[in-house]
Amino acid sequence: MAQAIRYAEYGGPEVLELQEITLPEPGPGEVRIAVRAAGVNPIDWKIRSGAFTPGQELAAPRGTGIEAAGVVDAVGPDVDTVAPGDEVFGNVGGGAAATHVIAQAAALVQKPDWLSFEEAAALPVAAETSVRTLRYLDVHSGQTLLVHAATGAVGLVASQLAIARGLTVVGTAGPGRHEFLRELGVRPVAYGDGWVDRVREAAPDGIDVVLDASGRGVLAESVALTGDPAKVVTIAGGDTAETGVHFSSGGTEAVPTAEVFTEALPLLRSGRLRLPVAKTFPLAQAADAHRLSEDGHVLGKIVFRVG
Repeated sequence: MAQAIRYAEYGGPEVLELQEITLPEPGPGEVRIAVRAAGVNPIDWKIRSGAFTPGQELAAPRGTGIEAAGVVDAVGPDVDTVAPGDEVFGNVGGGAAATHVIAQAAALVQKPDWLSFEEAAALPVAAETSVRTLRYLDVHSGQTLLVHAATGAVGLVASQLAIARGLTVVGTAGPGRHEFLRELGVRPVAYGDGWVDRVREAAPDGIDVVLDASGRGVLAESVALTGDPAKVVTIAGGDTAETGVHFSSGGTEAVPTAEVFTEALPLLRSGRLRLPVAKTFPLAQAADAHRLSEDGHVLGKIVFRVG
């Protein structure tokens, strides 16, 4: 048997339960991972709350979590890229908050020895989203990028990837996080009323491109700063129809895992890319982990520690 966090109805964090499930078996192109750590992302609790399925009921209990790190303990047919015993991490599609999860072998990368399971589990979604959105914005050295919500997981990774590519980065965040952003090379500004003036002061030569990871109603002003909705991208939604800003989704635009970590792993190894693990929880405290994520004031990533 295995264990997994499941919920039988949409609702608040209290609907999450740690349940025993049948040990899943990998099919063609799949592997089973004995999970050591799993990341928590806003998409997890948005799905759990029913935000994407208003008025609907669950047809069957479902799991939560889309990124994991662990040890391969079974492989399905046609898998020759990993083998039992390999330490791997990546986007698993669903059900990552569990003792065992099934993943596509092609979506996994080998975990280097210098990266902990918790650190590895924190990376896949934030790194892929960052690479994807920077690719959409077609960033290049010499530009100035504005990142809204710069101390969230995506904001942190995108900012550091952009700096490594030679961009200047301005990031919005609460004042208590400004010193941390400065350590990374980001020019911090406070969000809230007057943020446009503060951004202009921080970037007197102007803003070339914008990544919105906040969903705080900043799209119209961001378009005004750049002069072109094509130079703004959001992963948090908002008034995209009115502003013409593109909403980027990993479901339809995902960058292959191997491409993402060809860029990210060397930066991580050298210390030029950091994603703090803000707090770890056991699976039995899944509701607390979701509550903390929903609170939205986390520096870095929340991770489940399994086993």
